[in-house]
Amino acid sequence: MSTTDGTLRRLLADRLGECCDEDVEQRREELTALTDAVPDSTADTRALSALSNDTRYRVARLLAAADGDLCVCELAPLVDVGDSALSHALSDLTEAGLVERRKDGKWRYYATTERAEALLAALDDTRDDGGSDA
Repeated sequence: MSTTDGTLRRLLADRLGECCDEDVEQRREELTALTDAVPDSTADTRALSALSNDTRYRVARLLAAADGDLCVCELAPLVDVGDSALSHALSDLTEAGLVERRKDGKWRYYATTERAEALLAALDDTRDDGGSDA
């Protein structure tokens, strides 16, 4: 018996009062079904990772607050990073599916995607505004 099975058996015995092999097997099957119900997390972790950086988060917030898309030259004075860092942040946000980029002649414009808008709105809805900014 593995350590995990032993721990699971003790948990079930505490919950049920007693535990047999069938109880452990049934619980393992329930847990496997739970794992199968969880979608692939690659796109989600990429999006959350993109927002975990202060510069990328600020850029996403600025784009979301803008009335329409913004050129990179309009974003540059709003963030305290160099052109290369801003370009990298926009690339990361684009790759994560949070920002869309379009080219108009020699200019590149950026706007948030619906996914970015939804994530930022979820953060707004769950923020504790009663304390200091973290």
